[in-house]
Amino acid sequence: MPRKQIVAVVGRPNVGKSTLFNALAGKRISIVEDTPGVTRDRIYQDVEWLGKVFTLIDTGGIEPDSKDVILSQMRQQAEIAIETADVIVFLCDLKQGVTDADAQVADMLRRSGKPVVLTVNKVDSFKRDSLDVYEFYNLGIGDPIPISAANMQGIGDMLEEVVKHFPDETATEDEEDDDNIKVAIIGKPNVGKSSIINKLIGENRLIVSDVAGTTRDAIDTEITHNKQKYTFIDTAGIRRHNKIKEHLEQYMLVRTVSAVERADVCVVVISAEEGVTEQDAKIAGIAHDNGKAVIIAVNKWDLIEKDNHSVNDFTKKVRQTLSFMPYAEILFVSAQTGQRLVKLYDMIDAVYQNHSMRVATGVLNEILMQALVMQQPPSDRGRVLKVFYMTQVAVKPPTFVIFVNDKKLMHFSYTRYIENQVRAAFGFAGTPLKFLIRERKGDNSIKGNHK
Repeated sequence: MPRKQIVAVVGRPNVGKSTLFNALAGKRISIVEDTPGVTRDRIYQDVEWLGKVFTLIDTGGIEPDSKDVILSQMRQQAEIAIETADVIVFLCDLKQGVTDADAQVADMLRRSGKPVVLTVNKVDSFKRDSLDVYEFYNLGIGDPIPISAANMQGIGDMLEEVVKHFPDETATEDEEDDDNIKVAIIGKPNVGKSSIINKLIGENRLIVSDVAGTTRDAIDTEITHNKQKYTFIDTAGIRRHNKIKEHLEQYMLVRTVSAVERADVCVVVISAEEGVTEQDAKIAGIAHDNGKAVIIAVNKWDLIEKDNHSVNDFTKKVRQTLSFMPYAEILFVSAQTGQRLVKLYDMIDAVYQNHSMRVATGVLNEILMQALVMQQPPSDRGRVLKVFYMTQVAVKPPTFVIFVNDKKLMHFSYTRYIENQVRAAFGFAGTPLKFLIRERKGDNSIKGNHK
């Protein structure tokens, strides 16, 4: 299955990037109920257009220092988009016309060789404003597409142009790749991601290659360990980009999105020296939002002065800061000494199995029936929640549908209670579980499954 394409929006302040982002994100596809988590900056959003799903990156959220001028802000956005996006939407403002900054950024984008969709926003009347739109042909990066993000006009034409640049969906990845467990090593800069990969490869290096379709300057490393093939997706190759150094953190978040999209398992690397930070939470949150299996590798553990409580104390801090992913496995390692790194393979195998696990409907409903007996479903103003039955509809992550008489009565805490019962029965360590609540009129419960 081809990976999701990444589309970035670039443009001057106040040309309507956020309005466009919100208009497109308004069409967001999500089969998942809202779950409480940490507040994370929403710099990306999955968007669907005519059956094609892509990830939209909002470079507008990447703010320069206040002393930066508009042009340097746009250049930084363009650099990030050029590095990470498959297609770039260059947004201009009809009311302001073509500016010097637009012309210089257009030049950068043209030289990058990336597909660019030139979009002119704030076109209130397509007839009246057509001559003004022609002015943007002077930028030399193709036909300008007129839109009004605020009025949702012309957006379909723009998206049609964007998806034209996507690869043919019938083209699949190498057959050999199908058995590989794809592992993204993610984390802040300088926590030791590359060192971990290099240590894991060790003498087992079989092929180090650029695999077609990989993100810019992330090298996919293929390796076989105990007859299992792995593809390690490294997001670390960023130090060469001196231009982007001051925006390293935001750039890392954008890069992380593209690596996570392609992975089965995400290893979130945290520095034991620095402790677990809000930035770690943002990066881990990307894996969580994408429903990936997660291992938290606490690196540089050899550098910490330890006593009998060190592991427990650090684990508590990780659980606290990453409270939205209590399912994640934690491993204390050292890339420097190789301490416990070989255990990472076993853990990757285990969480991958859990991420792909299917549970028979009959067995699931036995667990559900016991759960309903142990804790009665909630009621509201005399109306009682009836839970009819549950079935698993997907894997990666395991996704379950629970059929009830009234969705409004299915409180989040009761869904969480059922999740805990499912986890107690089947483990599912390292993987998030998704629960979808569907209404079913009439009592169509599985025999013997009441309430």
